[in-house]
Amino acid sequence: MKKKSELLTIDNYLDNHFIHRSNWLRATVLGANDGIISLSSLAIGIATASDSRGPIVLATVAGLVAGALSMAAGEYVSVSSQTDTEKADIEREIEELKEMPEQELNILAQIYEKRGLKKETAMQVAMELTEHNALDAHVRDELGINEVSQAKPIQAAMASCGAFSIGGALPLLVVLFAPVQVMEYWLYGFTILFLAILGIISARTGGSKVPKAVLRITIWGTLAMGLSALVGYLFGVNV
Repeated sequence: MKKKSELLTIDNYLDNHFIHRSNWLRATVLGANDGIISLSSLAIGIATASDSRGPIVLATVAGLVAGALSMAAGEYVSVSSQTDTEKADIEREIEELKEMPEQELNILAQIYEKRGLKKETAMQVAMELTEHNALDAHVRDELGINEVSQAKPIQAAMASCGAFSIGGALPLLVVLFAPVQVMEYWLYGFTILFLAILGIISARTGGSKVPKAVLRITIWGTLAMGLSALVGYLFGVNV
């Protein structure tokens, strides 16, 4: 919370809100969650099918490298596609403002009217914003694109890659030091602990409820690891 003596301004009014964290927070939580669950599940599947540490370590390390790069590439490609769509819409808006400025003005006024302004006030606001910066007004209020929600491919890719690597390193440590004979149980126990901690951190960072976040993330983790263990038991060759 802001101190009472601190003046609230247009530059700091979002500091106490969480929406400006949504882009990097989503990518970070997704990456860490994927790193923990996917590598723990992979290691459990191999552990239930193998009596030696070597294959488990090899599979986990390979999964860590491949997963981190895959997360980075996937985030970059998907967010870049969103950015391309946003740019295309902005270009289209520029053309529409040139070809039919009066219709665009009316659309902007209708948007403000639907938000609760009187018809005359809505038109006045639309005219003043159009005079100030027509494109900015339409991009923000017609297309819904702003600085907070705007896609950032590099930021998302780096956040996902780094978070996956950190998340994936946790089950790797368990694989390196846990007893081979009961490794799957160690992996499950520590993974649930890791996921619970991640749920708490993400909930507090994003301003959501902790119990709901923890329950959601541990349920899906348990399901993934359970199915991976089943595959290991069914198709294990005891290498």
